[in-house]
Amino acid sequence: MSSKATTPPLRGTPPEEGNVAANSPPPEGWQAQPDGVVPKLRFPEFRGAGDWTTETLGSVAKISTEKVVDNACIPMSITSGVGLVSQMEKFGRIIAGSSYANYLLLKKNDFAYNKSATKEYPEGFIALYSGDELAAVPNSIFTCFRLNGVSPVPQYLNYLFLGNLHGKWLRKFIEVGARAHGSLSINDGDLLALPVPLPSGKTSVPEQQKIAECLSSVDELMAAQARKVDALKTHKKGLMQQLFPTAGETQPRLRFPEFQNAGEWLVKPLGEIFPITSSKRVHESDWTATGVPFYRAREIVALNKYEPIQPLLISEELYAAHSKQTGEIRAGHLLVTGVGSIGVPYLVRAGDRFYFKDGNIIWLKNDGKELNGEFLLRLYETDYVQKQLKAMADVGTVATYTIDNAKRTLAAFPKDKDEQHRIATCLSSLDTLITLETQKLAALKTHKQGLMQQLFPSVGGVPEGRGGSPSVGGVAGEA
Repeated sequence: MSSKATTPPLRGTPPEEGNVAANSPPPEGWQAQPDGVVPKLRFPEFRGAGDWTTETLGSVAKISTEKVVDNACIPMSITSGVGLVSQMEKFGRIIAGSSYANYLLLKKNDFAYNKSATKEYPEGFIALYSGDELAAVPNSIFTCFRLNGVSPVPQYLNYLFLGNLHGKWLRKFIEVGARAHGSLSINDGDLLALPVPLPSGKTSVPEQQKIAECLSSVDELMAAQARKVDALKTHKKGLMQQLFPTAGETQPRLRFPEFQNAGEWLVKPLGEIFPITSSKRVHESDWTATGVPFYRAREIVALNKYEPIQPLLISEELYAAHSKQTGEIRAGHLLVTGVGSIGVPYLVRAGDRFYFKDGNIIWLKNDGKELNGEFLLRLYETDYVQKQLKAMADVGTVATYTIDNAKRTLAAFPKDKDEQHRIATCLSSLDTLITLETQKLAALKTHKQGLMQQLFPSVGGVPEGRGGSPSVGGVAGEA
């Protein structure tokens, strides 16, 4: 299907206030639905098809224990939230080894349940195999099952699993910490008792297909947008390699026309350009309910990615006392993570007011006399600096980038600050474009989540005493 495909008109009740799609106008063709086992949205051609029903997974599928033996198969692994990928693609090699003959065989439209807990899918992830060639997965951490007939439609069922239908059901049966050989201890009977929501009657299969096609069209739009974002990031990386010199060079390969004859760049250790230090110690007992934001390395990383943060706080009094000894952060200063994900920079902006964790964050007190703040930020994103960081890092249990390391880090820069500004502005404009396209991708993901919340009904049938009914329409991969 073309990436230009649009979501077909649906019918149903408008989303309630607070729903992820609440601010979106209702698509043409929506009509009110009675309460009951029906989704909030249905396609116009199925408006008279009646209520939905539920079938247990065991009534529409059976566990498959067929082994590879001597069949020629593609050994597969799984990426949670994505699906099955070949071991060669994921690891760069085949890791099956001598256990290959005992791998479980997968045929087209079979499902593989990986019983390893992840953050998004703590009850494990179920993936559809859509390839035409025979495939195989390790029997130690996978349970495979095969559909009995034409319903449910495999692609439809796969979207239910992406929405974590199985997880909301299986969490009722999993004992906390229960594992067997590194995987969750899941009884096949509990898996097969999973209630699957299905349209009823003669139009069941066509309606399932329509739902799967609708969500697939959104997936295609998301994939196209993701490729656009990746292309922009690749372009930026290539441009930075041209705009900054490589190690051992004193001029970049690409300069703006007005600076073609500006001469070689300067190369200096950062410690010779401005003071480099850190903050005063803040103890956990110093954290307060109100006051001044207190950043750790994780907050710096999030800010670098333009992600929202919920910082800890310290009192105004402690902030004033520490700032009196160390000075306050100022616009143009650069903070760089020194532990874990080392070398992640954050440029202090006008109006910023916060304190930060000593040791974990290196404080580059750039006074702007030799280096433009935006240019310094970009410099820390270059291979020129990042390769130095990797060489310096004390890679033990946790990689570290120290104050002394920062002082010895070489900076290559043009003497003319107008050229620095020109480079920084060029890259900032590209970042703005990347951010805009990334937001478009996020909007598509939100749109898909809203559709999934309304294209599938809530499903009852959780055994008494096992908890409430799992709702299929949750955000994909929630938990």
